[in-house]
Amino acid sequence: MNILIIGAGRVGESVAESLASERNDITVIDTDPQRLRALQDRIDLRGVAGNGIQPSVLREAGAEDCDMLIACAPADETNLVACKIAHDVFNVPTTIARLRSPEFDTDSPLLSKTGGFAVDEVICPEESITTYIRKLIEYPEALQVLEFARGRISLIAVRAVGGGPLVRHTIAELPRLVPDVPMRIVAIYRQDELGNDRQIDCDGTTRIEPGDEVFVLAATEHIRRVLSTLRRRDHPVRRIIVAGGGKVGLRLARHLKDDYRIKLIERDATRCEYLATQLPANVLVLHGDSTDEELLESEYVRDTDLFLALTDDDEDNIMACLLAKRMGARRVLALINRSAYADLVQGTQIDIAVSPAQTVIGELLAHVRRGDVEAVYSLRRGAAEALEAVARGDRKSSKVVGRRIDEIDLPTGAQIGAIARGSGADVKVIIPRHDTVIEADDHLAVFLPRKRMVREVEKLFQVSATFF
Repeated sequence: MNILIIGAGRVGESVAESLASERNDITVIDTDPQRLRALQDRIDLRGVAGNGIQPSVLREAGAEDCDMLIACAPADETNLVACKIAHDVFNVPTTIARLRSPEFDTDSPLLSKTGGFAVDEVICPEESITTYIRKLIEYPEALQVLEFARGRISLIAVRAVGGGPLVRHTIAELPRLVPDVPMRIVAIYRQDELGNDRQIDCDGTTRIEPGDEVFVLAATEHIRRVLSTLRRRDHPVRRIIVAGGGKVGLRLARHLKDDYRIKLIERDATRCEYLATQLPANVLVLHGDSTDEELLESEYVRDTDLFLALTDDDEDNIMACLLAKRMGARRVLALINRSAYADLVQGTQIDIAVSPAQTVIGELLAHVRRGDVEAVYSLRRGAAEALEAVARGDRKSSKVVGRRIDEIDLPTGAQIGAIARGSGADVKVIIPRHDTVIEADDHLAVFLPRKRMVREVEKLFQVSATFF
């Protein structure tokens, strides 16, 4: 697929890196030639220096042969105009725009192809991060919570702790230990002697050990029970300290203000004044440095259920979380842009490391994937993936419909972990066995331990030409 990306910032860079690794032809437009050269040195792509809203620059970048344009420039107006020109002048089939403003959503007539800015899909990293963090607040025991089939199925990652009913038991013992909670453990990651995470084979004889990072698929209504089987229920989140009053911090505080006691720390005095006008009186806005030990002590960080470091500075976020954890915060989360940093700190004293780019990449991948793929999530910082695929056709035109699970030619290690069957209020979640037969219009949650398996799975869900 020929993909044109406008903007080589943090999001654009991460998107380019992810898509280029899947043998797509990537061209990136940016106004900074040095940034483009640095990107070309690391990634197999073409860079074009210039303004992405100028037709001459888009033509030089190959917009006439482009299958998809992803506008990731810092300014919303640039992304809107780029999509409009790409559609009207170059007939680009699919346009995606990064838009920070909440005034625009995909259904807005302002984005329509007839009379609007011709934007097919909207991505908003700040909104994606906010949604991601809210799920972690709802399920404080989890490291990650992802939804499939319109929220009917959830994939959770959880750190197993001694004392959980399933810990130190084998996977084969699950039906006996928790007979009323259907679930499927699709992956377990365990640290080796050198401290490196490695995936271990999941079969009936695999034993869950304390410290394992366990990925489980189950019906969303059973998630609370699933978490309780792998660790004791954590203290519910009541008190939250947010370090950083930028776009993410402000958006999150607005979402949480009615249900939690929130303190927001911001270093810039002018920004503090603005935040105070945007948030209700029950959200305490503090002017200070989140790495100031005296400030954290005076604000009783030791009584905090969740400390969120959401500034634009990775190092500040890491240091603030480490300090808060040492001073008694029950759980800490750091927003980290550099993937190398995220790999270093995840699972140490910092409970959760969130990458803004990774939360967006899944939304983009769903549009790049072939076959009937409705949702894609990047796991383990891009090493693994989980996707939602829809089975279409019949036994003659499809490689999955009408076949048992053990008849489907899945790549080694890939698993169909859950199925949503039916429509409307009659949707039923099935944890499949080897003899479960796939039916037309089933929504399947598929776990892939390695990203390179994606193409094989996509081909399985492509309907042949004989299907009408």
